[in-house]
Amino acid sequence: MDAAQLDAPQLDATDPLAAFRRRFALPDGTIYLDGNSLGALPAATPARLAEVVGREWGEGLIASWNDAAWVEAPRRIGDKIARIVGAGEGEVVVCDSTSVNIFKALAAAASLRPDRTVLLSETGNFPTDLYMMQGLSALTGVEAKAVAPGDVLDAVDDDTAAVLLTQVHYKTGAMRDMAAVTAAIQAKGAVAIWDLSHSVGAVPLDLEGANADFAVGCGYKFLNGGPGAPAFIYVAKRHQHSALPALSGWFGHTAPFAFRDDYEAAPGIERFLAGTPPVLGLAALEVGVDLMLEADMAGLRAKSLSLATVFREAMEPLCREYGFAWVGPADLAARGSHVAYAHPEGYAIVQALKARRVVGDFRDPDILRFGLTPLYTTHAEVARAVDILADIMAAGAWDRSEYKVRSAVT
Repeated sequence: MDAAQLDAPQLDATDPLAAFRRRFALPDGTIYLDGNSLGALPAATPARLAEVVGREWGEGLIASWNDAAWVEAPRRIGDKIARIVGAGEGEVVVCDSTSVNIFKALAAAASLRPDRTVLLSETGNFPTDLYMMQGLSALTGVEAKAVAPGDVLDAVDDDTAAVLLTQVHYKTGAMRDMAAVTAAIQAKGAVAIWDLSHSVGAVPLDLEGANADFAVGCGYKFLNGGPGAPAFIYVAKRHQHSALPALSGWFGHTAPFAFRDDYEAAPGIERFLAGTPPVLGLAALEVGVDLMLEADMAGLRAKSLSLATVFREAMEPLCREYGFAWVGPADLAARGSHVAYAHPEGYAIVQALKARRVVGDFRDPDILRFGLTPLYTTHAEVARAVDILADIMAAGAWDRSEYKVRSAVT
């Protein structure tokens, strides 16, 4: 984009996704640039939850497991998410948390390669991915190994059972070529597992086209499913009858309501279910997923890149004057849908921005991170956010003791 194309009001006036903003309950006066951590509230969600609580639960009681199709929700919503991630029907199910689903995928992948003993990932990956590998290692004796990001493919060898990678890095926004990396992993006989937490609903995905083996992702970021929304797991159909689920819960049984003593895994994606589905969380997530399905993913990606371009261009003077440093790939096409800058006083600056009702977030040790959620973020908001940041830096408004005390969630 050249400078003439960076007129924020004009970009917003011609934005084909502009109508979606009215579908969210955003607080007046707040510029929300943290939808990559927790998506905004869809306007339809409160009424849907009230219906589930008041009518389906309050009046229907236990009959709603069948009458309101509660029991079908994990598979039904999974099939909807499959359309977003480029998977087929019966390859995605919604359940549990991202962490739990990572554990399931790792264990299932290891079961497909019983003669191999190493689970591989990268240093600096999102911690829960590494922690789950380490936990499975402690339980089973398989080795959990992490190497520098640029060394991952070279480290895959005859001992590697599975490689767990995040497609869009949670700090830098760097995005891997899923098809190319998957092919390289599989060429060495290992299984590819993808964490899509910062990808789903943010960038176009094609799990089938990439020949992915397993994938997981969360429902509370770009899918706008609400805090702690259920996650999802993708298992390619070619693995579903042979991969062994580590968590053999009753909803993963081939006949859960036969109440048999011995476990027999369901024949398809349902074997990756475990316990009773969280109905309220699923209902909220379905609203967000349905909303996402109305949007064109190519259009979402185009707007994401446009928002990032406006943000980066507006930040250039601040980088020169105040020492902000762009983090991650310079090529916006090689990034997901957030931008990141490093600054020694990053934590305090983020708190000062929040005091001015610009909500981004901070990641140790020095990263300011700003989510660009195309369904409801405008170019004018991005430009205004940088203007406010410039005011904060010019006045030294970040240099206050209360902004430097770390809180548990930033």
